[in-house]
Amino acid sequence: MTRVLVSGASGIVGYGILRALRQARPECFLVGTSIYDDSVAPAFCDVFEQAPRTDDPGYLEWLMTTLKKHQINMLMPGIEADMYHWTQHATDIRAAGSMPLLNHPDLTALCEDKWAFFQHLKAAGIACAIDSALEDDFDILSQKFGMPLLLKPRKGFGSKGIVRASTREAFAPHKAQIGVHLMVQPLVGTDEEEFTISAFCDAKGGYFAAMGLRRKLSRDGFTDKAEVIDITPFEASMQALCQLFRPVGPTNFQFRVGAGGPKLLEINPRISSATSIRTAFGYNESAMALGFFLDGQIPTQPLIRSGRAVRYIDEHVFYEDSIHL
Repeated sequence: MTRVLVSGASGIVGYGILRALRQARPECFLVGTSIYDDSVAPAFCDVFEQAPRTDDPGYLEWLMTTLKKHQINMLMPGIEADMYHWTQHATDIRAAGSMPLLNHPDLTALCEDKWAFFQHLKAAGIACAIDSALEDDFDILSQKFGMPLLLKPRKGFGSKGIVRASTREAFAPHKAQIGVHLMVQPLVGTDEEEFTISAFCDAKGGYFAAMGLRRKLSRDGFTDKAEVIDITPFEASMQALCQLFRPVGPTNFQFRVGAGGPKLLEINPRISSATSIRTAFGYNESAMALGFFLDGQIPTQPLIRSGRAVRYIDEHVFYEDSIHL
């Protein structure tokens, strides 16, 4: 029996992975972890384990104990903090007999700092890179990028912390943070021209399978509404990025389309928040990861159904003697 641990199981990525694995591999023994003891996570796994925060000094010891306790074959990160922490301790995790679902470590390290990531793209001459700056002079930036200016956290995920500044007054409170915590970019395209494309990469500069969505974001920065799209307009950019970074396994590319064609917002070197939507349309990257990394099965391009998805609030009710679904 394959035994899988999924972290961040109280969040949309974590329980999305658990649901995808349950659907495709019902024989798997699933362990979900979260720092919260009152979340929905237990509804989607066989065993729930409450975890310390990833930055807790005792986290690694807890993780190793939990892996051994449940004889985990593979662990999948549902939050970015775990992805970065597991990358630093991948040798220890593998020595415990478990396989962490991690991307190429160089790519993961670059994605932690969006400015370093942009510099790498610029040096490589990647055409889809969005011009960025650490300049803090409003007049220079407005002349270079136009309005509004996007003030983007160098570290972070989704659209959290992004500020659109269309005036000097809106820009001024954030000026001191530029360089240390923020970087500046032009606004590319519109909110209706944002796309999330996930590929299962082969570590050789290509990918085995991929699926794309046109999306609208929630206030929390996750995909709220999505429509299946043809990824042909993005393939050249994806191929160039794969040749540069050599990603392996689930890799998420986020684009906006402007007058100059596709522009890369960021790469998430992991399973991203729209994974449950992709699974519903036929693209189950969690199951692909188990097959590829544990069983040596080469993923093939699945048949993707057309359609759209809308997320909404739902609930699980936990009775004292059962779970109401």
